[in-house]
Amino acid sequence: MALKQYNPVTSSQRQLVNIDRSGLWQGRPHKALVFGLPRTSGRNNLGRITSRHRGGRHKRLYRVIDFLRSKDSLTCVVERIEYDPNRTAFIALVKYDDGEYRYVLAPDKVRVGDVLSSGIKTDVKPGNCMLLKNMPIGTIVHNVELKIGKGGQMARSAGTSVQIMGRDGAYVLLRIPSGEVRRVRGECRATIGSLSNPDNQNRNDSKAGRGRWFGIRPQTRGISMNPVDHPHGGRTNGGRHPCTPWGISTKGHKTRRNKSTGKYIVRRRA
Repeated sequence: MALKQYNPVTSSQRQLVNIDRSGLWQGRPHKALVFGLPRTSGRNNLGRITSRHRGGRHKRLYRVIDFLRSKDSLTCVVERIEYDPNRTAFIALVKYDDGEYRYVLAPDKVRVGDVLSSGIKTDVKPGNCMLLKNMPIGTIVHNVELKIGKGGQMARSAGTSVQIMGRDGAYVLLRIPSGEVRRVRGECRATIGSLSNPDNQNRNDSKAGRGRWFGIRPQTRGISMNPVDHPHGGRTNGGRHPCTPWGISTKGHKTRRNKSTGKYIVRRRA
């Protein structure tokens, strides 16, 4: 998809750069694969705000995505490419040989009418899903499983991809977009190719009101608060280094917890 600029009839259109979705499906989504998405406004089950600056977005329908791609014995045909308000990448409605419809993440360069397949080993072409251990070294993939049979969890946003770097016994070495190299079991699945909508990173919303449509509320700078509300509060920040309202540094402070999956990291990100 290409980028779309506007004739500045209003001031908010002067810097606006959006994604041209004229080639996508313009109708309603497949009714059997959607349900209403409730709005939490960043609150937990006790009604307390756990994620600040959330709320007030437009209503959405959630599209049920097949991240597992487990129908190995059947091929499917891409019926249409659609916009999904819940993710940055586009989605594709596919129809299997048995008549079942499913939504999958739309790879880049996959068009309406293409035939896709999944299995233990299949053709190496964009949109096909297979085991990592059966893919050639250097293959570009997305929607990568981290646990066998759980479904894709890694590289699912617009334009992202993961490259197979090599093999280490029962594991496959993957280089993810951050530059990190990690090991993943060879029996995990992934989809070949990079994801659609790579121009998403070049968008320019041009106004704060567009962010409100997506549920992003205004933020108040710490320096403009009172001392009781933020470490930066008052006329000066008291010589404090940049930090959150709870005193955690925001400049270079490592926040990743010691997770059990850290043992699979071969080279950490820069």
